[in-house]
Amino acid sequence: MPPAVPASDKGDEAVKKTNQNDPAAQRSAGGVCYELARKRVKNINLRIRRDGSVAVSAPRRTPAARIDAFVAGRAEWIAKARAQVLAAEAEAQRPCAVSCEEALALFTELSDAVFPLFARVLDGRPPVLKVRQMKTRWGVCAPARRQITLNLRLAEKPRAAAEYVVLHEYAHFVHPNHSPAFWAVVARYMPDYKARRTLLKAPAPTKP
Repeated sequence: MPPAVPASDKGDEAVKKTNQNDPAAQRSAGGVCYELARKRVKNINLRIRRDGSVAVSAPRRTPAARIDAFVAGRAEWIAKARAQVLAAEAEAQRPCAVSCEEALALFTELSDAVFPLFARVLDGRPPVLKVRQMKTRWGVCAPARRQITLNLRLAEKPRAAAEYVVLHEYAHFVHPNHSPAFWAVVARYMPDYKARRTLLKAPAPTKP
């Protein structure tokens, strides 16, 4: 997402009236239709909603012309971002080709292979594995609960990618963050993790 732009301190009477009478207005600039909301913010901010609509928030006294210019100047980025958001939403609505039982069986197999590398950190007890649908993450580690939750759709990805995600989550038992030390652990046990990570972007296979 492009950086926010500081708003002008100068306003005019027309802007004030617009703020009072139309807090969320539909506008268009640079071929982009967007919803403008006047708020108590310092910068002009832009985001793409899950339905592909464009929302902009701006300080109450920022001239509309400046906001239009902000949006128009990012028209190309907005088009690409909208396409990505809509594609991701369509993917989320697609039925998964793998059942929870099948996914858990696969993840358990992968976990059993990784566990010996972290057995000492985990006091010799494997973590609990769970499977569920997630829209924004492939996996989540909860060190305090000794639990790893994996995205059902990960089971549709190439095995090398799933192996990376499982190792990634295990590494969080050592470092519950994404610090350089965390990535050093991942790289130690999986030197090609970056290549494997790119496989997560591969389209899921479809059932014949």
